[in-house]
Formats: sequence, structure tokens, C-alpha cells
Amino acid sequence: MSAIYLIRHGQASFGKADYDQLSKKGAMQSQLLGKCWQSLPAPEHIFSGDLLRHEQTLENFLLGYQGNKLARTLHSGFNEFNHVEVLTGYDAQWKNFADKVAKTNQLANANQVFQAEFSLAIKRWVGGAYDSDYIESWPQFKKRCITALQDVINQKSMSKKTLTNAKQSNDICIFTSGGTISVLVQHILGLSDQNTLAIIQQLRNTGVTKLLFSKKNVSIDYFNNYSHLTQAGADWVTFR
Repeated sequence: MSAIYLIRHGQASFGKADYDQLSKKGAMQSQLLGKCWQSLPAPEHIFSGDLLRHEQTLENFLLGYQGNKLARTLHSGFNEFNHVEVLTGYDAQWKNFADKVAKTNQLANANQVFQAEFSLAIKRWVGGAYDSDYIESWPQFKKRCITALQDVINQKSMSKKTLTNAKQSNDICIFTSGGTISVLVQHILGLSDQNTLAIIQQLRNTGVTKLLFSKKNVSIDYFNNYSHLTQAGADWVTFR
């Protein structure tokens, strides 16, 4: 069987007006993962969502990896859900996102306030009673992510590339986001939406989830591996 590695992006700019930008720590987390990957066979192909934090994570991963140039493809199916839309569905004040963030950041417990608001907004989005309020509802988001994964598997199944040396593999890396990874895990394991929300809360930045697949079957080998961060020190482990 071949493997697909789902890689969550590095730490982004949580609590900032422009979240879609890696922090300095997020860039280094990605490089640490790349250095760790030097001991593994090179993936045959790399896919990435087309959000800036996905592309920056990939670029920093390659800086750490320092291997041969790898084939890569942008695939918007692996993009995260629109958190601004989800927040606005819960509270219209979030439509002016930069202003709302600036006001929230003035609070002493800004991160806790934002997290509480975000959790309530996600529950509303996932609940199903307000699907028509969103450009992309929760069911539509799940379908998009699952379709993207199946697209990659189908492309791989049609490929008959022959390996030329032991440093190559049939494996695929996908640089994506926590929500996307969570719904793919949900799909494979048949989890409830409630359990899927719990998974989203546990995913670490640059954590790796490994899938094993054939043309007809997909399974999970391991989930949310961030040992490359713990080896560098506990301070490198972040959730957002």
C-alpha cells in the first residue's frame, strides 16, 4: 500500500487581522519537519491547499528538507473552511473582521474571548439548522475535502511510475489545515460531528497524519504526530 501524509500548516497569525500568514515560529516548525523528513524516502508528489499558510509551510518544509526538487500541485480542495464566514454567521460584527479583532485584542483575556466566540461559531455552523446562512455549509465543506482526497487517490491509482532508487517512494504529502484533516479522519473512521470537533481541538501545527491506501481502501496508520517538535523542545508545540 502507498501512504498519504496529511500535514497541518505551521503556526499562523492567530488573533491577527490577517490569519493567513505563518508566524516566525510557524516557519521554523515547518523547517524542523523538513529536517526530520531527511531520514525518510522522498515522496513521489506533493499537494498543497492554495492558502498562503499552506504554501509558506511547504516552502519552509523544503528549506529544511534540502533534497531534490519535488513535483507539487496546488489543490484548493484541501483549503480550510472560511473562518470569517463562520464567525460572521454567529455574530454579524465579525463581518468587519479587522475591526473586531482589534477590539478583542484590547481585552486582557483576548485569546480566551476569541476562542470562546470561535467555538460557539463552529457549533452553529456544524449544527445543521442554519446551513442556508453559509456560502459553504458544513456538509459542503466535508464533501469538498473528501472529494479532494479521492481525487488524489484516483490520480495515484492511474499512475504507474516505476521507482528508480531506494530514496524514492510512492508516497504523497498533502499540506493542508486542521479542519480538513479532521473531516478526512471522520470520513475514514465514521466519527460523529461532535467527535470531529474534538479532533480539531487536538491537532498541533505541522502535525502529521499518515493514511495508507489502495484503490479501494483507506486506513489511518497514525494521527497527529509532532515528534519533530517535541525533539526540539516543548515550546515548539502549538495548537494555533
